[in-house]
Amino acid sequence: MLIDEPHTRRRAPRTLHPQATWPVLGIAGVLALAHAIAGAFGDYWIDEVYMLAAGKFNPDWGYADQPPLTPMIAAAMDFIAPDSMFVLRLPAALASGGAVVLIALLARELGADRRAQTIAAFAGATGLWSNLIGHWVAPYTFEPLLWAALLLPLVRWLRQHAQGVADDRLLLVFGVLLGINLQLKFQVVILCAALLVSALAVGPRAVLTRPLLWAGAGIALLIGSPALIWQALHGWPQLAMSSIVAQESPMLSGGRGGTAVQLVLYAGVLGTALVLAGLWLLLSRSWLRPYRMFAVAMILLWVFFVVTAGRPYYLIGMYGLPIAAATVGLQRRREAKPPRWGWAAWPVYALSLVTAGMLIYSGNSINREFSAALTRIDSDRISDAIAQDVSRAYLSLPAEQRTRTAVVGENYVSAAMLEVGGEHHPLPEVFSPHRGYGYFDAPSDEIDTIVYYGRDAEELRPYFTDIRLATPGENLKGWVATGKTQPWSTIWPALKSL
Repeated sequence: MLIDEPHTRRRAPRTLHPQATWPVLGIAGVLALAHAIAGAFGDYWIDEVYMLAAGKFNPDWGYADQPPLTPMIAAAMDFIAPDSMFVLRLPAALASGGAVVLIALLARELGADRRAQTIAAFAGATGLWSNLIGHWVAPYTFEPLLWAALLLPLVRWLRQHAQGVADDRLLLVFGVLLGINLQLKFQVVILCAALLVSALAVGPRAVLTRPLLWAGAGIALLIGSPALIWQALHGWPQLAMSSIVAQESPMLSGGRGGTAVQLVLYAGVLGTALVLAGLWLLLSRSWLRPYRMFAVAMILLWVFFVVTAGRPYYLIGMYGLPIAAATVGLQRRREAKPPRWGWAAWPVYALSLVTAGMLIYSGNSINREFSAALTRIDSDRISDAIAQDVSRAYLSLPAEQRTRTAVVGENYVSAAMLEVGGEHHPLPEVFSPHRGYGYFDAPSDEIDTIVYYGRDAEELRPYFTDIRLATPGENLKGWVATGKTQPWSTIWPALKSL
């Protein structure tokens, strides 16, 4: 019998198990505290400094490569406590802990008792990718929290619908949370498409007939409209980013094969086992039939992200549901027949905890090595060192010439570091033709000299008569370009690139 066939009678609602409040909050609190402490040290992550520069110096309704929510968070925290890494990263740490609480709540909706909720929370807290980036202010840091929050009212509605007592107002909540997700990352649209296809394929199709679901979709579009309108007005650059992501896939994840594996393994030691087990249970067990659409949706997303060579962390927001299903499956097995080998799980728990802790601890070292590899600069604050070097080149110019000078970064990372670091070193306005920066303001035509920071200045030679090296370096260098031959209205579109 299809799950969305009409009920002939109303069934009494299943009583949920009590919440494992203190164990779950304890796990979430320890995780948030660990990330808050780790976040107080080190330099900006490359995407993090971009978020801060975008929100603080270039506020807008949308950006070429992302919606505006994360830049707004970064700018707000910097406004509260300028230059405080701890305060800047506090929302990220809290989001990492909050995602753990929501995974436990998802497990409870599926029937988990306190023990199973605690295991689900622990698995969610020991994911690999989420612990590496859990204190960096980047869109993918907040995504697990917001995807879990988005799925929770839908899971609750499905549970109630299976019992014949569904409260359709939950679908309005789903719409509000979808709108917030649209302001974080547009990948949530792909999630919704996968959920729609899955509901049509395996049910419950009844959810698609509810007017409040589509009213919620309207609310989501309203909330997300500023970013969507910005994209429309600028030719949908977000769509063009998919090819850029695919081009970068071999370097970042080893291509499609690496992405396929990492999309699952990023769940962590315990998390990976539970994700795979949970997917199987969702697809095969009748008691999980109301939620089968989530397993199908996750598989569709996995296939889509592998085929399109997406980032290997694009599925982290979906880990919570199969983890929840697996913990309930273990609970039912325990209740039916107490296991004699229960002690064997403890080494898995220990290994999960150790690997998660190592990633939190080593996050700043990995960040420094990655940034140093890009810049060839050995410094605790690479952004400050870059700004200091470029500032020297700028100050070496005659005072009158400095009034007609701007700084241009070769890519969005160097431009963001210069813009943020420039608060402590004399620098003129910073520009870059790369990625989101290319959609910010271009230099005015009064600017006839630029201090360019990049690997080389070859792309400038058609537009400037004289280019000299001002700041030597192993990788990124500072150049002074003078003798502009064309207006910026011609130069900037030619340099602009995602």
